[in-house]
Order: sequence, then C-alpha cells, then structure tokens
Amino acid sequence: MHLAYPAVLAALLFCTGLYGVLARRNAILVLMSVELMLNAVNLNLVAFDVWLSKAAEETLHSGQALTLFTIAIAAAEIGIGLAIVLAVHRNRGTSDIDQLRDTAEGHESDGPDTDTPATGTAAEKAEATA
Repeated sequence: MHLAYPAVLAALLFCTGLYGVLARRNAILVLMSVELMLNAVNLNLVAFDVWLSKAAEETLHSGQALTLFTIAIAAAEIGIGLAIVLAVHRNRGTSDIDQLRDTAEGHESDGPDTDTPATGTAAEKAEATA
C-alpha cells in the first residue's frame, strides 16, 4: 500500500476535526473534534513508521511508541476536559462556549439588571418570618 492513502485520510480527518473546533459551540463537540485531530496524527505516525521501517534495515518502531504516548495523553485530556465541562454545566446550566465566554467577561445578558433595586433582601425576609 502506498503512503499517500493513509496520509490523505489523515489530512481529511484532521481538516474535519479543525472544522469542528472552529465551528462548534458545544464544548463536548469541541473535545470530540480535538480527539479526531489527535487520531489523524496517530494515523500519520503509524503510516510513516511502517513506511520508514520498510526503507531502513533496523526497525525501531518509534512512530508506534509515540502513538501509544499520544493515546495516553488523549485519554487524560478527555477525562479532565469532560470533568471541567460537567462542572461548568452544573454551575452555569449550559455548555455553549459563546455564553461561557460572555459570562466570564462580565457581559451577563440573561440575568437581572443591576440598576433596579432588589425587592427583598435577606434581612427583610428574616424580619418577616420572625
């Protein structure tokens, strides 16, 4: 098999993942797109390792070893990334990246206005119940 087939497939996978990272708003879909990009890199590593091992007399299989490290890093990244997304979703109620960026910058669009006074403070509620 030629080197061009897995290289073209890896390029298509990487471009699909890049499109997913740039176009998606959901944080989980962005993480899935990053995984797709990492799998494209793994495919390239293994394909070039096989291609270079046919050309060289000594086979070190360094591409396959790097692929195992990349898979381990990707598993850790997905575990930590999903934990962060779940924690943010529990606190904010959404996993939309645009809304999370707006709330981090202080542009609270869905909340109440700060110009209007509060209708009931904690001290008033405590006095009313006593």
